[in-house]
Order: sequence, then structure tokens, then C-alpha cells
Amino acid sequence: MNNYTMQSLTTDQFASALAGTDPVVILLPVGSLEPHGPHLGLMTDTIISEACASQAASVLNSKGYRTFIAPSVPYGVTDYAEGFKGAVSIPERILVDYLESVTRGFLENGVAHVCLINNHLEPAHYQAILKTQALFKTSECSVACPLKRRWARTLSDEFKRGECHAGQYETAIIMTAEPDGVYPDIQKDLPEIPISLSDKINEGVTNFTDMGMSSAYAGAPAKATAEEGTQLIGKLAEMVITEIIEAISTE
Repeated sequence: MNNYTMQSLTTDQFASALAGTDPVVILLPVGSLEPHGPHLGLMTDTIISEACASQAASVLNSKGYRTFIAPSVPYGVTDYAEGFKGAVSIPERILVDYLESVTRGFLENGVAHVCLINNHLEPAHYQAILKTQALFKTSECSVACPLKRRWARTLSDEFKRGECHAGQYETAIIMTAEPDGVYPDIQKDLPEIPISLSDKINEGVTNFTDMGMSSAYAGAPAKATAEEGTQLIGKLAEMVITEIIEAISTE
């Protein structure tokens, strides 16, 4: 078990951390429950957020920030996956209310900062997270998401093309973060599907099926490697670390 998770943290231990001189930071992984091709699990986005949170927590603690990983939020706005079994979508307003309540709850406990780590990239979902952030001071709440241009340009070519739903990018990360979350016998035979979700979204297409993603994936999952996944998690962790340090420095 990761030493930075709140899974087994007692109230006295948390109170002790809050009473210390180092600022306490909460990492809140956010994801979704939706299809990710025939080779990845439904919780892929959440697992990615958890993986970069884990690596970021280790670095942040070494830099003097008492950092804890909160229980993840595994549901989001997943309307693009409508019609696929396993997709569970919640309304944007509900997600905002939920994230606001959780963030406010931690701040009222006395933490210095909450970072919403998001790797579910549906536009309405991302907007809900940004709306949540806007309810707080910059120093209190940040958002770490690869949809921000400054971070997108640090990631893989497939991600930059927008062919990144259960393709090489996400498959590689899951191969590293949770190997049991990949079905390699299926993955290795999947053909490349060169469909850019970002282009389709800009064209006004609002679901995977109409985008041409009949198997709920785009990109080249067969090309994924765990080595690439390790590199990508490192880049996502750096995103989290930078967003938090920059936000706290605005105080």
C-alpha cells in the first residue's frame, strides 16, 4: 500500500500532519467509468490519475509538502460513450457539486491545497473540473490535466494527434500502472484506428460510434510498451507537481 494514501490514515495521524509546519496537500484523482476498447478496463482514466498522483506524492513529500492521496472520484461526464455497456455518466452540475464539497471539506480540515488530477478528457467533464476550481482561490485548488496545452505538448505524438482513447498512449500507461488491467492477447492484434478525437469533437461529433470508434478505441494500442508508460507517468507526475507548486506560490 502506498504510504501517501488516506486508506489507513487515522484521524490522529491526519491531525498530526495538519499541526506540523509543512503545508498539507491533497491529491484528488478523478476519472470515469467507460469503455476503453476490448483490451483495457472500464476504470482506465481513474487508474492513470492514481498512477501520476502516486509518483507526484513521493516527489512533493521530498520537497517539504505533506502530501496525501485522497480516495478517487471514479465517475464523471461520459456522454461520448453512450450506448456502450459499462459507461456510467453523471451530469456536469452533479460533478461540480461533488468536487466542490470534497475540496471544501479538505480545506475546512485545514489542508493548504487540493489538486484535482484529471485524465478523463471529455470536454464537459473537463469543464466541470475547471468550474470547480473557479470556486476557490488559486492557492487553494489547482487542476492537473493533460488537456492544458503546456502539458499536452510534452506527451506522445499519438496524444498530440488526439488518437488517444485506449490507444498506444493510454495502453502504455496501464501496462506500467496496472498490468492486470491490460488483456495482451487482445491488445497485440488490434489494428490501428487513426481517428483524432479532438478533430471529431471540433467537428461537433458527440459520441464514439459516430466518430467511427465502434470498438471504443482510437490509435495504436498494439504498439504500446511498459517502457513508454513509465516515461509518460513521469511526465504526468511532473505536471501535477508543477501545477501545485505554482498555485501555492500565488499566496
